[in-house]
Amino acid sequence: MADPRIIDVSLDERTILWRSADVEQERRIAIYDLLEGNHFAPQRVQPDGYAGPYRVRLRVEDGRLVIDTRRADDSPLETLVLGLARFRRPIRDYFAICDSYYQAIRQATPQQIETIDMARRSLHNEGAELLIERLRGKIEIDFDTARRLFTLICVLHIRG
Repeated sequence: MADPRIIDVSLDERTILWRSADVEQERRIAIYDLLEGNHFAPQRVQPDGYAGPYRVRLRVEDGRLVIDTRRADDSPLETLVLGLARFRRPIRDYFAICDSYYQAIRQATPQQIETIDMARRSLHNEGAELLIERLRGKIEIDFDTARRLFTLICVLHIRG
């Protein structure tokens, strides 16, 4: 019986050089929300018919995103490698607006915070749509899963 969902997700901590408290909170929330509800269905049919649930490990290697997909028992299934060139601008823009948002929370008016938050959500949505596009034909994910995975991909790119 198919169970196309992620039951565990981890980031390669060697990839991450530094995280602020705000970014660490974003990471925790993204992982929690992802595990609460997601749709993740690798499109390659396994010889034994395995179709979930999955353990996923994300890392960056040689400028590429590596998605290791494993069975529930932690045995390997497949590794998907994606070029990150198309993600560089969305990641940079997303964290620039996040920095503005975190600063605004501490000192701006509610109206200013709302304006920045709308821009932040828009950039987050664009990143999620790009991820869905790049995974098309390889891994089927829904929009909410893509948003949370995009957040985690951004965390992997923080350089301090």
